[in-house]
Amino acid sequence: MFERFTKDARAVVTGAVEHAERGGAQAVDAEHLLLALLDREGSRASFALAALGGGEWLESARTALGEARRRGGLSQAEAEALAGLGIDVGEIVARVEEVHGVGAMSGDRKDRRWWSGHRSFSRAAKDVLERALRIAVARRDRHIGDEHILLALTGRPGVPAEVLADRGVTYESVTRVLYGGGEAKAG
Repeated sequence: MFERFTKDARAVVTGAVEHAERGGAQAVDAEHLLLALLDREGSRASFALAALGGGEWLESARTALGEARRRGGLSQAEAEALAGLGIDVGEIVARVEEVHGVGAMSGDRKDRRWWSGHRSFSRAAKDVLERALRIAVARRDRHIGDEHILLALTGRPGVPAEVLADRGVTYESVTRVLYGGGEAKAG
């Protein structure tokens, strides 16, 4: 499948691996794919994000991803649902970090010696890449671009989709910007 990826899509995947390595994560996750997309410039996905106000909210999106990771991968909606049941996720995180250190619930390993030369991809990250392939095939595109990865992230439940949706980036809005129906269209 990787041979069908455009240069920009390959850069997103390698960027996601770099984000995982810098964070000491055990595997590349969907959040790493989104972080790598947010780093890109001059690609179809970066055009779509910019057209949807990305310059104004890029840093807040990165912060929201970090906060979700700190909560053990819980989305804000999940944390709010637990709060409705009387469970204060913030308090739990604070107590765990008090005993085990900041970021203890993030799932990152501090001992990096376990790394065997390459990062594995989590089920969520694999799902995003498989969805990107399906989206490209459905659109009859010959290659998988970073725009397909962006669309796959918006169409899959989880933290990346929530972070993007909170900033007005949905499957529908990205499709409108990239393929028409709006004022801007990516070329």
